[in-house]
Amino acid sequence: MEVYLLIIIFILGTLFGSFFNVVGYRLPKGLSIVYPGSFCPKCNHKLKWYELIPIFSFLIQKGKCRKCKCRISLFYPGIELLTGVLFVISYLVFNLTPEFLIAILVSSFFVIVIVSDFNYLIIPDEITLFFSISIIIVDFIFYNAITCFQAVFRGIILFATMYLIMLLGNKIFKKESLGGGDIKLMFFVGTVLSICNGFFSIFFSSVLALPISIFNYVKNKNKVIPFGPFILLATIVILFSKIDFFKLLSNITS
Repeated sequence: MEVYLLIIIFILGTLFGSFFNVVGYRLPKGLSIVYPGSFCPKCNHKLKWYELIPIFSFLIQKGKCRKCKCRISLFYPGIELLTGVLFVISYLVFNLTPEFLIAILVSSFFVIVIVSDFNYLIIPDEITLFFSISIIIVDFIFYNAITCFQAVFRGIILFATMYLIMLLGNKIFKKESLGGGDIKLMFFVGTVLSICNGFFSIFFSSVLALPISIFNYVKNKNKVIPFGPFILLATIVILFSKIDFFKLLSNITS
C-alpha cells in the first residue's frame, strides 16, 4: 500500500514541478502564470495535453519539440524529477504529518527559486511572501498562535542578520554582495528553522556555494552566481536531517 502512496506522491510532485517551471520562468518577467498556456519558446507552438505529461512527454518526444524539432532543455524534466523526488523524501522523513506539509512547501519554494534565480538572478517577492505566509498558516492550523508568533520572530531575526551581513559584504567588497531577494529569503528560513539552525543555514549555504563560486570565477571571471538556491538547499538538508544544532553545540561544550 505504501508503495502506491509513494508513486502517487511522486506523480503529484512531477505535476507540481511542471507548474513550478512555469512559475519560475514567467513571474520574474511579469507574465501571467495562467495565460497563455504552455508553448514552445522557439516556435510558439501551443502544447497539447499529451505534450505536458511530466518527464514522459520529454522522453517520448526524444527531447524535441513536436513541431519545430528544436531541442528541449533538460532543465525542464530535471525540475519535474527533482520535485517528485523531494516530495517522496518529504513523506519518507515526516510521514503524513504537519511537518510533511512544511517540507513540501520548502521543497516547492526551493524548486521555483532554482528556476527563477539561475535564469534571471531574481527571487520574486510575491513567491517569498506566499510561502512564508503558507508556513505561518500551517503553524496556526496545526499548532497555535504562539507558534506563529515565534515563526515570525525568528524570521525577523534571520532577516536582520542577513541584512547586516550584506552591509558588511558591501563594505568589504566595495560592491553589492547579496541580492535583496536573498535577504528576504532568510525571513522564510526563519519561519521553518530554529534561530540556531537558521544561523547554521547561512554558514552551510556559503560552504555549498563556495566550490561552485570558485569554479565559476575561474571559468567566467566576474559572472555572478545565484545564492538563493544554496540557502534553500541548506535549509532542506537541515530540515530533513532533523538536527538541532543548539542541542548539538550544548552537548559538545558540556
